[in-house]
Amino acid sequence: MGGDQEKSVIEKFLEDNVLFLGPDPEIMESHQMAPVSARETEAMAAFNNPDQVNLVRHKLQTACNESFDMVEQMGAAPGAKWGDLISGVWTAQGDLAMASMGGVLIFSVLTQHPVKFILKYWKDDPTVGIRPGDIFMHNDARYGNIHNTDQSLIIPVFHEGELICFTGAIVHEGENGACEPGGMPSAAESPFDEGLKMSPFKVGENYEFRRDIMTFLQNSVREPKLQLEGMKSKLFAAMRMESRVRDAIEEYGVQAVIATLRKTLLDTEQETRRRLSTWPDGIVRTNLFADGTLRENCLIKIRCELEKRGDELIIDFRGSSPEFLNRANNTVLASLKGMLAQEFLSFVWPDLPRNQAVFAPIKLRTDKRSALHCSPDAPNAQSMMTFFPSFTAVQIAVPKFLYSAGHRATDVIAGWYNMIVTFIYGGVNQYGELVGNVCADLNGMGGAARWNRDGEHSIAPIFAPMADIGEQELIEEEVPLIKIVPHRLMRDANGFGKFRGGHGYQQIATMKDSSMWGFMCCSIGSKFPTTMGIFGGYAPGCYPLCKVRGVNVFEEMEDNRDLLRFTVEEIMNEQPFPGGRYTTHHMGLQLEFAQPGELYMITQGSGGGYGDVLEREPEAVAREYLDELISMNTVNNIYHVVLDAESGAVDQAATAARRQAERDKRKRLGKPYKEFVKSWETEHPPEHLPYYGSWKDKALIYRGSRHDTCPADAIVPVMMRDPKDVRIEQLEAELTALRAQGKG
Repeated sequence: MGGDQEKSVIEKFLEDNVLFLGPDPEIMESHQMAPVSARETEAMAAFNNPDQVNLVRHKLQTACNESFDMVEQMGAAPGAKWGDLISGVWTAQGDLAMASMGGVLIFSVLTQHPVKFILKYWKDDPTVGIRPGDIFMHNDARYGNIHNTDQSLIIPVFHEGELICFTGAIVHEGENGACEPGGMPSAAESPFDEGLKMSPFKVGENYEFRRDIMTFLQNSVREPKLQLEGMKSKLFAAMRMESRVRDAIEEYGVQAVIATLRKTLLDTEQETRRRLSTWPDGIVRTNLFADGTLRENCLIKIRCELEKRGDELIIDFRGSSPEFLNRANNTVLASLKGMLAQEFLSFVWPDLPRNQAVFAPIKLRTDKRSALHCSPDAPNAQSMMTFFPSFTAVQIAVPKFLYSAGHRATDVIAGWYNMIVTFIYGGVNQYGELVGNVCADLNGMGGAARWNRDGEHSIAPIFAPMADIGEQELIEEEVPLIKIVPHRLMRDANGFGKFRGGHGYQQIATMKDSSMWGFMCCSIGSKFPTTMGIFGGYAPGCYPLCKVRGVNVFEEMEDNRDLLRFTVEEIMNEQPFPGGRYTTHHMGLQLEFAQPGELYMITQGSGGGYGDVLEREPEAVAREYLDELISMNTVNNIYHVVLDAESGAVDQAATAARRQAERDKRKRLGKPYKEFVKSWETEHPPEHLPYYGSWKDKALIYRGSRHDTCPADAIVPVMMRDPKDVRIEQLEAELTALRAQGKG
């Protein structure tokens, strides 16, 4: 047997005996579009009238929007009902060409990965294949997704035997059978704790789900009815889009659809490059810190450097924290890219089409096995805890370019609030059914201040410009979660500045009529702000979880309604319920079972401020004081305004004098930058601080202490101890000390 023949036999053997098709690095590490195919070139040559292309594009865009509405109306999961989804059309090569105008735009640079996996591995596989009426699903973030709560469904569209495109939808379904209910388990210590993990696979044929696979999936989650209903709503939406594609083919011809999809991508990239070329060339650096893993407090560095060169933008995260091999706060690289694309699709160029080409001129640099480019071995159910701060690091750097850019489609803004402050729940509802999911209150994040006006209060999440928080009365019909005080704005919680960030709202929740009910929270930012102000504006505050346990407020208030307080501040300071245990906790709460009438209280955060607080109009300060959005302490010591506590009338002369005194104080305290750096900068992180990431040199990574480091190009993953073991050790040490003193 000759050498070439022998080699081909060996290659064929290896190809036929692949042990395991894990995530494909070639697919997962590239966000570029597939090369234009010969078929697409032919179609674009035949169908190239701009007006006709625009008509077909509008027809397909309408189909995406229509399908989005279908899923939102039919979906049973909170994420479906309140808009945490998209629907879209992919090219025959797997690139997302068009997506619904509303919903979660993070998916715009994520959804191509599973489609390309299907094309690469299943299209020509005799045991799988791609045929008309086939239904494919996936949810595993390691194959392209945000986290495993999101389930995608796609179907191929054929015309006369030719694969034309794919249609489908992606929804944050929530419950997926993980070690904690609701689909986002911060307690996960490996990918195997994260519940249902579907690599891209075929779940149906001839537009019908296979009952055996459906039964398996329903048996893998806590809410089998929700799993079935979610799959059906996505399938019907995909089929509706397929029908609209066929309408376009019938009206304009198959060449028109193929050409329009590819030309939409090419035009979007070209326009993105044109806009980038108007930015000034240069480098902007930012640092941000996550203040915990959701299980313990520590500082997790997000190091970011943006470099604009010509018509490209390079985003460099090298030097950020190492991955945590037994914590769920790691990010798959593709998830990070999806989140960063959201910045440009929502906050920089919202007028561009919703597709992956917007991100094509952007390059990303990361360290492998960092928390922002984790390995498949690391859990990622709470990837938001690292990719949200990464988004913010980019968001507060971009205005430095936009300020003098030649093209601006939006206002220059500070940092939008970036955490999912809501309750995840699990247990038995009032109908005796086992349930677990997430509340949609996370969709009410505080808006950032702009260069010319204040940010909006609790307006929208950073990942979905068009979403809803739902109606509390409708939620209470399905689950026993009661909001004693829902959605009241929190005083002094916003980012101050010449223009202030939008306030966040409070949620004071309890439960009743359940034999078993637990709460979870999954946010960082209880000790270190998660977003920042800009050009002198303040960061918003830090927001802990507050609890009142050991009391049933329904019984306490049955004969005494005066005990009810309407803010977290009042409840924690006045402690109106006798015998209750009033405690605070960081916002990473693993599933904790509650008793009826116990209170769990959290606050949605604020956007960052813009500009110097001393430049804010005194009358605006007075209005906010009268509206109970800020306290007199903030009036006096942040904005340095003098006003009457009863009427809010501003003393203009006294205010001018106080502000001038504050400016004079700044001058006295100020130092030249080089002198400041000498007194500020240290050689290593503080000895007492659990610190993760680079310090001065991005090539050297700290792994929790100054004595434990590794090179950035050979990161050693971090393993954290179980917080319960740490606490037991502390208590045993205290007990030993007491015994030694004769007090045991």
